[in-house]
Amino acid sequence: MLVSREVRPGAAPVEVFEDSIVIKDLEVWCHVGVTNEERAQRQKLLVTLEMNRDLSMAARTDQLVHTIDYQRVCEKVKQLVLEKSWRLIEAMAGDIIQCVHSNFRLTHVSVEIRKFVLPDTAYVAVHLARRRP
Repeated sequence: MLVSREVRPGAAPVEVFEDSIVIKDLEVWCHVGVTNEERAQRQKLLVTLEMNRDLSMAARTDQLVHTIDYQRVCEKVKQLVLEKSWRLIEAMAGDIIQCVHSNFRLTHVSVEIRKFVLPDTAYVAVHLARRRP
C-alpha cells in the first residue's frame, strides 16, 4: 500500500510504503493474571500481530528473504510465552513487541491480546503499537 510521496526541496520524490503482514488470533497458552489462583494454570489467549515494513522487494522477487517470515514470528512469540509469566496482559504485549522488533527488521509492530477471563464478556483485550525511530 502506497502511503505517501515525500518530497524534499531539490530531491526527487521518494515513495513511502507501509506494507503489513498480519497474524490473526495466534493461540497461546500462558501463565498470566493478577492473582495467584489465576496464574496457577495456563490459560488460552489470542494474539494478533500487525507488522509493517516495505515488502515491495518480496512482491517483485517472490523470495522469503525479502519479507517477514511469519512462521518464525509465531515460533518466537510462542517460545516467549512459554518461558515467562506476567501479571498484566499489557506487560505481555510490551514483551511481545520487544521480541518481534529485536528479531525482525520492522518499522512498526502492533499487538492485540485477547483474554477470556471475565464472566458476561466475550473477552478483554489490550492493543499496543510501537514504531521504530
